[in-house]
Amino acid sequence: MNALLDFFFRPARGPASVLLIRLAVGLIFLTQGILKFADPHMGVVRFTKIGFPHPYFTAHFVGTFEIVCGFLVLLGLWTRAAAVPLLIVISTAIATTKIPELFGANQGFWYMVSDARTDFAMFCSLIFLILVGAGGLALDARRRPNVP
Repeated sequence: MNALLDFFFRPARGPASVLLIRLAVGLIFLTQGILKFADPHMGVVRFTKIGFPHPYFTAHFVGTFEIVCGFLVLLGLWTRAAAVPLLIVISTAIATTKIPELFGANQGFWYMVSDARTDFAMFCSLIFLILVGAGGLALDARRRPNVP
């Protein structure tokens, strides 16, 4: 268990340019989380259409994680740990909204591929952040000296 915690909370490594990935991931999740509270069509109504039980609770629960974890990714604080719930969120979004497009009328593979491009980019970026960390321009990099 300690090894797992050490992995997720160890200092950042990687070039300062990782900031660009963090900006994209953090801003997208932060704004999508805010929208789940501000616009019912992006939150409760959407979760109802997808078929989630308790859509009001679920939309706000997911929105809270997107806001908090998106902000942590932006700051580069506990980046690896913050990326894990976001990876779960994006994987669930792909499974519940993109995969069904494969079987929809007038949809199919190419429609799904086009519609899933942002989700796929977020998925890959989150895996990258989990593996590499926040990079040199992050609060994670300032917590303690890098450990190999």
